[in-house]
Amino acid sequence: MRTSLLLLACSPVLLSQAPYQAPDDVAFRKADIYSEGTRLSAEVFSPKRPATAKLPSILMAHGWGGTASALRRDAAAFAREGYLVVTFDYRGWGASDSRIILAGPAPSPHTNRFTAEVQEVREVVDPLDMAADWFNALHWLAGEPQCDVNRIGLWGSSFSGGLVVYVAARDSRVKAIHSQVGSLDGRSLAAGANLAKTYEDASKRARGELQYPDPGVKVVGNLRGAPIPARFLIYTPVDDVNNAPKCAMQFLIAAKEELFDNREHAIKAYNNFKGTKTLVTIPDITHYGIYYQAWEQAHRLALDWFNKYLK
Repeated sequence: MRTSLLLLACSPVLLSQAPYQAPDDVAFRKADIYSEGTRLSAEVFSPKRPATAKLPSILMAHGWGGTASALRRDAAAFAREGYLVVTFDYRGWGASDSRIILAGPAPSPHTNRFTAEVQEVREVVDPLDMAADWFNALHWLAGEPQCDVNRIGLWGSSFSGGLVVYVAARDSRVKAIHSQVGSLDGRSLAAGANLAKTYEDASKRARGELQYPDPGVKVVGNLRGAPIPARFLIYTPVDDVNNAPKCAMQFLIAAKEELFDNREHAIKAYNNFKGTKTLVTIPDITHYGIYYQAWEQAHRLALDWFNKYLK
């Protein structure tokens, strides 16, 4: 298994921060979601004239290095079709706040509130932390007055194409997922020839001998943000699919996928899953083609899937 394989980046185009103007028929607002006490930056899209008070709802987030601003085209298009859509940035990414850790010992004695020097944990790739953000964003979405909690779907691409499976397997409110060019097994980054180093670094970090990486570093190819390999070692959504037997799962793959082996990710998940499912191969594209020449096709497939299982 190739170790470079797992991951899934976003191109510079996808990280664009150009000013955004929603279509005239789409209501748009920004919101704050709190995940483990840290503020996530979210964006909310909905039809300006909804047909009903309660709307089928879609939660979206990007993959490794991606931000919510890259999802506006998809989110607005879903909203125009009658969906409530929420996108968000992970902790330490985009417009979200960061987790913070003490930079030195806490004062002694102290109460539960004290003044201290802290350090941000920013632009670190930890799939379990990101999954926690998904769960908290899902809780927030369920509390929206327009959200129909019986009709919730998740949309994920690249690295988040595995996260949507992970979340659906642990939250029965998710009725449908769309996972495109998804990476669904963290072990290819952390196991095999990398296993000894994974455990060595995990021991050092647990003993306070190894700090979190600096933001913006590139460890895996040209991907922005350093992974925490020990967390990838226990992140295997490919094995979780049957924990969501009532969730309809759609997997899209690129025929010329270059970042990982589809047979060990989406194809394996599809073959393992015993519930409602479909697997679509988009010909003639590599990983990033899903965002360019195949965007319209991928979006239409996602919309048709959600229409079938959420409407």
